[in-house]
Amino acid sequence: MIETEALTKSYGSLTAVDNLTFTVTAGQVLGFLGPNGAGKSTTMKMLAGFLTPSSGKASICGFDVEAEPVEAKKRIGYLPEGAPAYGEMTPAGFLEFVADIRELEGPHRAQRLDEVIQRLHLDRVLHQPIETLSKGYKRRVGLAQAILHDPRVLILDEPTDGLDPNQKHEVRGLIREMAADKIIVVSTHILEEVHAVCNRAIIIAGGRILADDTPAALEARSPRHRAIRLALPEPVRAAAAEAVGQIDGVASVEQQDDGLVVVPAGDAVILPEIGRVALSQGWDVSELQVQTGQLDEVFRQITTSDATGVRA
Repeated sequence: MIETEALTKSYGSLTAVDNLTFTVTAGQVLGFLGPNGAGKSTTMKMLAGFLTPSSGKASICGFDVEAEPVEAKKRIGYLPEGAPAYGEMTPAGFLEFVADIRELEGPHRAQRLDEVIQRLHLDRVLHQPIETLSKGYKRRVGLAQAILHDPRVLILDEPTDGLDPNQKHEVRGLIREMAADKIIVVSTHILEEVHAVCNRAIIIAGGRILADDTPAALEARSPRHRAIRLALPEPVRAAAAEAVGQIDGVASVEQQDDGLVVVPAGDAVILPEIGRVALSQGWDVSELQVQTGQLDEVFRQITTSDATGVRA
């Protein structure tokens, strides 16, 4: 597992990461979410042994990152923010270099190199200097070096940044494939990434954990959780908004371009009565849908409800 205890990083008077304690176990894909400057990258650098904590500790598969750095790092695949690499090297040369560092040898080395090159579709740029590659290909090279030694733990900082939609789909599929027997932490500010690959999410801001739950449970905190969306023709919307607004248990009604969103008060169940009113009024309802909530609303609510400050 990944385990942190009161993990803290300060730069003078600035506390970038403030007393973080959490555990991640095999099979979990943890989305590490937060606004820019929240402390996500600083936390991941400490997990990877790239930065030394000011206080607290982190361990990887039982090995303390500070006390047993080599053993901890053997079990980590780390993709830093921006996927840095040696620009003058080719992907082929860079991956051979990483294979040396990871002490891969013989047939296993050749097999792993071939596998990651194929999975990340690097064939066509293998012998081109990395500094000449597109941002998307640089990101693929960075991901290839992170998974080359088939690590138990993957720490991925913005793994799909710079990729086009097809490439994002491929990388997310790869993460889902690897999730069954690995521990994966994905830092991102892209909320759709959480839906695509994560089964747990931590929201961090101001260097502190503000929420830790499944994506579905976080969505349930949305004011629109269990809201009813009705797609209606424009001529009846105003009258429909007034009518459903009178239903017991309705907190608010919002008119949109293609219909209404009706928000329940608390745990009120309003769908049956909305359906009954719509039927009695003869409205031409083309869609009637119960919404699950919106993660972006919850994210804004959580990260702006406290004087969280800005962190590195």
